[in-house]
Amino acid sequence: MKKTVLTFGLIAGAMISVLMDSSLLLADKIGSGHNSMILGYTMMVASFLLVYFGIRSYRDNNLGGKISFGRAFTCGILITLITIVCYVATWEVLYFSFMPHFMDGYFAAQIHKIQSSGLDPATTAAKVAEIQHSQQLYQNPFVNMAYTFMEPLPVGLIITLISAAVLRRKAPVEPTAASAVVTT
Repeated sequence: MKKTVLTFGLIAGAMISVLMDSSLLLADKIGSGHNSMILGYTMMVASFLLVYFGIRSYRDNNLGGKISFGRAFTCGILITLITIVCYVATWEVLYFSFMPHFMDGYFAAQIHKIQSSGLDPATTAAKVAEIQHSQQLYQNPFVNMAYTFMEPLPVGLIITLISAAVLRRKAPVEPTAASAVVTT
């Protein structure tokens, strides 16, 4: 399983990293609204589709066409985790080396949204302080990694569950000696 997991995990990891890099080049044109989210999650789904192909390859090439749900899930979640580690590593390098102020616009938009929502001043001040605290936390690489890890995890988990369910295949039932006697 190790070879299949590493192969498909690293291919999916490279794919998600390249797609993230290319989408960040277009970030100014795309904006930070729904289009950006749709593009981001589409890239994740496209990359995590390799989970399906990895499980299928493992089943067909190593297990003679048979795989249990548990084993398929294990294979798929390991591919998912490798893909996510590549995603996190790419984001950490990009964010801290090339774009340390990338999230400033996001946090500023959140603050503006709260300030223009018509809440009472005390509630507004509390929510703005929360956002500013989150912004400070995001500068810590470990917190940044945790947030970044959690972003693609649900997508990878869903695709892993679906793939494991679709690809599971039991061994064909062979006739027993008792059933052979009955048919003759």
